[in-house]
Amino acid sequence: MKRPAKIALAVVAIGVVGFLAWRTWGPGAAHPRRLSGYVEGETLYVAASVAGPVSVVSVERGQRVVAGQPLFALDAAQLVAARDQAAAQAAAAQSQAEDAAKGQRPDELAVFDAQRAAVQAALAQAQADYDRIAPLAAKGIYAPARLDSARAALRTAQANVRTVEQQRRVGTLGARPDAVRAAESQAAAARDQLAVAQNRLDLISPRAPAAARVQDVFYQRGEWVAANQPVVALLADDRVRLRFYVPQAQVELYRPGARVAFSCDGCKPGLGARINFVSPRAEFTPPVIYSRESRDRLVFLVEALPDRPADLLPGLPIDVVPLTGPAK
Repeated sequence: MKRPAKIALAVVAIGVVGFLAWRTWGPGAAHPRRLSGYVEGETLYVAASVAGPVSVVSVERGQRVVAGQPLFALDAAQLVAARDQAAAQAAAAQSQAEDAAKGQRPDELAVFDAQRAAVQAALAQAQADYDRIAPLAAKGIYAPARLDSARAALRTAQANVRTVEQQRRVGTLGARPDAVRAAESQAAAARDQLAVAQNRLDLISPRAPAAARVQDVFYQRGEWVAANQPVVALLADDRVRLRFYVPQAQVELYRPGARVAFSCDGCKPGLGARINFVSPRAEFTPPVIYSRESRDRLVFLVEALPDRPADLLPGLPIDVVPLTGPAK
């Protein structure tokens, strides 16, 4: 065999041995085939609906916050005054509504009681006079006119008693029903105005809607911020998800609700996630490839919600263990 042929054969042999060695002990040998992907996070921008100077910033970039934790606050002097004024108006309207539903005061009712006692005494006297005159008039001692006068006095006294008792009863009642309804409507409107004023006050001091990581703080104390201008950017735990790509031949195994295992550089072992979305449209190669080896050209995007989103950073490459059986 000629020398050049021997050299070429040796080079080929060395290449084959090197390739087999790389496949056996190389960087991909210890890693079975994985699905490539990355961590994605949707940023939540928190703003106030009104303009004003920032008075308090309660968080720092990179800090973890819990749901309901204060983030920042704008100057509240004007809104506090408006809230207090609305509260006073609501209290006044409520008092008027309650007063309209009540009767007269006890002292006013006591006047009716005194009048009733007086007319009842007059009635007793008129009854006694009539009882004394009636028998004598029947015997002819008194003229019939005297009896008629006593009867008229008795009827007048009875009418006076009924009048005073009716006035006493009316005094225990409130205003007319339509007036009471009008007062209650005014009280309800005042309460609504108070709620609006309180809501405006709450909007200038937003709180974290969920557990999250503070991504950025755009304004500091003393700076003027426009209405609806973000002051704090949050990465909420419920907005962190995995995005990875599945070859078209295996996409039927991946259904919403199925669980997958994944790993990432520097992450704790035993990570898992639950699939919540499978794209109905195929793509030709992922937009960013983190895999250690070439992937099938036709892939489908799959999203999954990790069990421990607080441990993951957006943009972190991940390797997902492929499903090998029916989706559960």
